[in-house]
Amino acid sequence: MVQPSLFDFSPRVLTVRAINAYIRQKFEADINLQDVWLEGEISNWKQAASGHIYFTLKDTGASIRCVIWRSQANRLIYKPQRDGEAVVAHGKISVYEVAGSYQFYVDDLEPAGQGALYAQFERIKAQLDSEGLFDAELKQPLPQFPRQIGVVTSPDAAALRDIINVLRRRYPLARIILSPTQVQGEIAPSQIITALAAVVGQQVDVIILSRGGGSLEDLWAFNDEALARAIAACPVPVVAGIGHEVDFTIADFVADVRAPTPSAAAELVSPDKSELEQKLSAYQFTLVDQVKQAAADARTNLQRLEWALKRLSPQVYINNYRQHIDTLADSASRTLQYYLALQRQRVDTLTSQLETLDPHATLTRGYAIAQKEQSVVTKTDQVGQGDAITIKVSDGEFGATVNS
Repeated sequence: MVQPSLFDFSPRVLTVRAINAYIRQKFEADINLQDVWLEGEISNWKQAASGHIYFTLKDTGASIRCVIWRSQANRLIYKPQRDGEAVVAHGKISVYEVAGSYQFYVDDLEPAGQGALYAQFERIKAQLDSEGLFDAELKQPLPQFPRQIGVVTSPDAAALRDIINVLRRRYPLARIILSPTQVQGEIAPSQIITALAAVVGQQVDVIILSRGGGSLEDLWAFNDEALARAIAACPVPVVAGIGHEVDFTIADFVADVRAPTPSAAAELVSPDKSELEQKLSAYQFTLVDQVKQAAADARTNLQRLEWALKRLSPQVYINNYRQHIDTLADSASRTLQYYLALQRQRVDTLTSQLETLDPHATLTRGYAIAQKEQSVVTKTDQVGQGDAITIKVSDGEFGATVNS
């Protein structure tokens, strides 16, 4: 839909200001001129006292005047250091009404070629840093003795062979789990993110994110913002061993630990077997010595307790009471024997007396006992002539009849 003009161009004389304003409106109504990237060389770079920057952008056949307002200039990551630098600028085309000239109003500036990549690198780095993704408080400690070590890299990379050699030499107890991915190219960042998630699912204790050295373009996959956020959010500690010692990527800053090389990353996540053996030997010697000392101390303490137990043992009292019981028993036995002897003597005396009084004893001396009807006859008037009586003598009895 064509909007009606703000100006009436019926035949009359126009002012310069009006025509310049009309032309500016035409420029700003053109969508193609409001989102423009231009590449060229910097010329006549100047920053005014107001903070605004003025320069010319030119190529082999043309030039255009450019302005960067102070508010945009303060946010620039990259600023040219000299005239002649090749840059890529973003902004819009409009008209400066006072001078009646059109110019490029720039809101972003990057060096051309590799410089543009570096500027993008700095911009992503600044953005993530401002969000706190590089803060030390977010870094996870590495496990001291990992059981499973995840490696995210290309299966054909020399870096993988270096990592495996180091891990097998230093800490063969750990299991190595490879999560293969491309490490270069446009699809590499998404593949690396997927590989990270996959190896986390394998219950690894630590992850090595690695690739060999290369140019900024070769390592660019590790400067991807989405990958950086995935590394920062990874629940497993991540060690970045990317490129050579002089190479830095965004992944290095968000990882929990940055290693200068892939081999160094393998060394960081693995204890040294030789050092462990030396420590174990030292621990063994110390442990044996401590056990011996503990045994000696225990033996001494046991002897002290045995002496105290003997001194305080109830056996002493038991032996004393046993002896006292034996004495009492002996005394009781003698007393009982004496008492029995007295009783025996008394019994003998009584027996003798009984024997003296026993009628049978009298019978043995020639006497007899006459009984009439089971009654002892002691007087003559107890019987009459013809009565039957019984006569008891010492060895029995016999019947008799009274004759007179």
